Amino acid sequence: MKIINNNKKAFYNFFVSDTFEAGIVLKGNEIKSVLAGKINLSDAYVVVKNGEAILKNCHISPWQITSNLVETKPDRKLLLHKAEIRKLERLVQEKGYAIVPTKVYYNKGLVKVEIALAKGKKLYDKRDVLKNKQTKRDIERELKNL
Repeated sequence: MKIINNNKKAFYNFFVSDTFEAGIVLKGNEIKSVLAGKINLSDAYVVVKNGEAILKNCHISPWQITSNLVETKPDRKLLLHKAEIRKLERLVQEKGYAIVPTKVYYNKGLVKVEIALAKGKKLYDKRDVLKNKQTKRDIERELKNL
C-alpha cells in the first residue's frame, strides 16, 4: 500500500470516528495525475445523493497541458457497498456527522480513498488538542534528559 496524499486538515478540524475504504471513479489521465501525487483533499467532502456517495471539491491537477480546458474539480463517484452508503447517510442525517476523505492510497493496482465520519471541532477543542500535544512533548523531552 502506497499512500499518495493525507488530509491533515481533516484531523485538525474534525473529531474522526469511523473510517471506510472506497474506490474512486477516475478518467484516463486523472489516474496518472493521482499516482504522481497531484491531488488535493484539503477542502474535499463527501455527500450521499440518490444512494450514491459523491466526492466533491477534490482537486486533481491535469496530467498534461492540453488545448481544451479540463475541469479540475468535478464531482467524482465513490464506490461503496449499498449497506455502507445507507449507514453513512443515516448517521449524517441523524447525528450531524460529516463525511471527509482522510487519505488517498494505491493498493493492488487500484486507487482507494479512505473516508471517515467526523464531527466538527470548536475553537476551544483545537486549543485543547494543541495544549495536550505540547504537554506530551515537554514530558518526553524531560524523560529523555533523565
